[in-house]
Amino acid sequence: MRTHFIEDRNEIDAILKQCRTCYVAMSDNDVPYVLPMNFGMDGDRVILHSAQEGRMWETIKKNPKVCISWTLGEGIAWQDQQVGCSYRVQSKSVLIEGTVEIIDDFQEKERLFRQFMTQYSDLAFKFNAPAIRNVGVFVVPITRLTAKVFGEKVKK
Repeated sequence: MRTHFIEDRNEIDAILKQCRTCYVAMSDNDVPYVLPMNFGMDGDRVILHSAQEGRMWETIKKNPKVCISWTLGEGIAWQDQQVGCSYRVQSKSVLIEGTVEIIDDFQEKERLFRQFMTQYSDLAFKFNAPAIRNVGVFVVPITRLTAKVFGEKVKK
């Protein structure tokens, strides 16, 4: 079984659209920290949101560089059922690196909230003003993007 890079951005976007959770990795000095988060996409930017306090928020303020990971699929494949090292999880992954930009503008936050929700629903959502003001919204413009497919069977 093989691992291949995915180069087609449309295929990468299709993977992201099927995912529900991303894992955001950051570093507080020399201490790694990873959180599962909901996300949205805004073109070449990842949209994230959280409370405006806590370990993640403080870590990002100190070091805004992050790495975000998604995985789609958990099927098991093997080349020889009796050989343990021939087993592989069949999946696709996307990895993005970038630098967090905190969004403070009320109208942009509201626009990003609406865009964020398109990841999860086709409904037209409404947000009240306190929800927009009280939630921290940040985007991660894509600096580096890689994607792979794992466990593809070799065609003979």
